[in-house]
Amino acid sequence: MIKKNFIAFLALVLLSIQLNAQEKLGKPKVVIGIVLDQMRWDYLYRFQERYGKDGFRRLQNEGFSVENTYINHTPSKTAVGHATIFTGSVPAIHGITANTWVERFTNKKVYCVADSTVNAVGIANETESDADGSGGQMSPRNLLVNTITDELRLATNFRSKVVGVSLKDRAAILPVGHNPTAAFWFDDNSAKFITSSYYMNQLPDWVNKFNNRKEPEKLMSQNWNTLYPINTYKQSSADDVKWEVLYKNQKKSAFPYALPEIYKASKAALRSTPFGNDLTLNFAKAAIEGYQLGRGAETDFLTINLASTDYVGHQFGPNSVEIEDLYLRLDQSLAAFFKYLDANLGKGNYTLFLTADHGVAHNVDFLEENKLPNGLLKVSSFRKSLNDHLTKKINVKGLVSTTANYSVYFNMDRLEGLDFEKVKAEAILFLEQQPNVQFAVDVDRIDNVSLPERIKTMIVNGNNRKRTGQIFIVGQSAYLDASKRSGGVHAAWNPYDTHIPLLFMGWGIKQGSTNKVYHQNDIAITIANLLKIQPANGNVGVPIVEVLGK
Repeated sequence: MIKKNFIAFLALVLLSIQLNAQEKLGKPKVVIGIVLDQMRWDYLYRFQERYGKDGFRRLQNEGFSVENTYINHTPSKTAVGHATIFTGSVPAIHGITANTWVERFTNKKVYCVADSTVNAVGIANETESDADGSGGQMSPRNLLVNTITDELRLATNFRSKVVGVSLKDRAAILPVGHNPTAAFWFDDNSAKFITSSYYMNQLPDWVNKFNNRKEPEKLMSQNWNTLYPINTYKQSSADDVKWEVLYKNQKKSAFPYALPEIYKASKAALRSTPFGNDLTLNFAKAAIEGYQLGRGAETDFLTINLASTDYVGHQFGPNSVEIEDLYLRLDQSLAAFFKYLDANLGKGNYTLFLTADHGVAHNVDFLEENKLPNGLLKVSSFRKSLNDHLTKKINVKGLVSTTANYSVYFNMDRLEGLDFEKVKAEAILFLEQQPNVQFAVDVDRIDNVSLPERIKTMIVNGNNRKRTGQIFIVGQSAYLDASKRSGGVHAAWNPYDTHIPLLFMGWGIKQGSTNKVYHQNDIAITIANLLKIQPANGNVGVPIVEVLGK
């Protein structure tokens, strides 16, 4: 007994020495980066009246808000946003140009984190890799640069622990870079958090214990009703409107939702409820404890993507009661998570930032109902009509291989002997005559295009010569690239998709706000400045100096 007590006492002494050394060096115990999927900046204020004091308002009151943070690349999608936030780079350099892209010179379709050379860990290998919740054969190998989390590992000779957590594979993998401690994402079919052999060969015991708690079943055993009487949701459209997407086997889109029945019909439905966020935050707490984050001599880094904001937004649209209720619930969940961090890491001992990967546009039928400009662009439908036009003009069939992500890709092997400049000019002339297309741009000749400078910069930043097409299409504002009118859509250059929240709180952070314009790729170098480490190797952002207090 005496020996055991002495060992325990010695362990406490060593821990105290480590933590004192950390404080003397002047650095936080942990950096926590929370990325809300599909959060518009205006949600901070639109629902503020009903937020409590310990969630979003705490970030604003105790921390620092960068009010005019914009994405400065296009398209604005999940994988692109996460890569940009944590590299400080842009798609032209970091290479993550969409969730799924086409390789320009081979016409091969690529999912951003798919990797057939690794195996799933936690489930059997599955061949599907372009859908959430299916497939564990994933890694960061398509990311062409380092992340700020990689640089933290390098700066501490790999003693810092770096962990990524999300329901989505891409949102767990890309933020933590190439050499993290671990990345975990959620598999719908098994209802478990999993990883791949890129990171480890078996799940840690703490992950197995968490999975064995069967939290998804517990969370979906309750009905989803509004937190408050539904007639008090003044920031939303009426419940059960025509543009909302139904859960599987449901006949209407209205509260209350019978989640046990919905979950039985589709395991993926958990994602499209507020409780997917709760599951993720609970797993993040388990990761802090499982890896003892913040207990060593070096700063650790935890990245958390809350993805249910995106799934609910896509299903119901940004003006729905469901979105308003989700954010009111999320405010409470964040408050509880911050309280947990205070208790376990110590208030003021961690640095936290919260931002978004992208925003979202209002639904076209909602806009139509309210007499606002709207419509569908359907970029994918241009392939056939454009090929037909070029066949008549150039007398070669199938010159266009793909139209996706606002880009036109050409079959390079069919251009031999042709004047490619003439081909592109003909394509642009045709595209700019299409309804609701404002500009069609030859990205290799963009300096010669009469285009607002901001949009021009976003196209240049999004253009990767191996992973994007040769022509970029800019649609009329509020005309969405979608095949259906239901739900919510994002990906455009417009402020509804690119004006995002950015809040910092905790160690080394001033209290206040700035109205100066900053960009999504300025976040990583700001954290680098805070930690006094090198920026990531593809960084093109600038530090947000107003934020830093020490």
